[in-house]
Amino acid sequence: MSDSGFSPVLIVVWIIVAIVLIVANWKIFTKAGKPGWAILVPIYNIIVMLQIIDKPVWWIFMLIFVPIANIVFAIMIIYNLVLKFGQPGWHVILALLFGFVYYPYLAFSKASYQG
Repeated sequence: MSDSGFSPVLIVVWIIVAIVLIVANWKIFTKAGKPGWAILVPIYNIIVMLQIIDKPVWWIFMLIFVPIANIVFAIMIIYNLVLKFGQPGWHVILALLFGFVYYPYLAFSKASYQG
């Protein structure tokens, strides 16, 4: 029997984290007045996120096609999202380092969208 390198436990943990992040982002979208289901549609979910943070849609090209710049733009998106929900700027560090915990926190906290 060949070993694929992935343990069943790791796969289950990955699936649980993915589901939690989908639910959290769904809630973040609905808090911002956007349809939650949009998080499930590739590319469109990025467009909706850009609408939530009031940034131009052309940013999507920077995120998809420009190496290195995509990292900078992703950080700027997280920064703007944190601010749009009235959180202090240092929360960006939490969101970057612990997104799997911060996004559910943002989704289910009393933080409201200030668009």
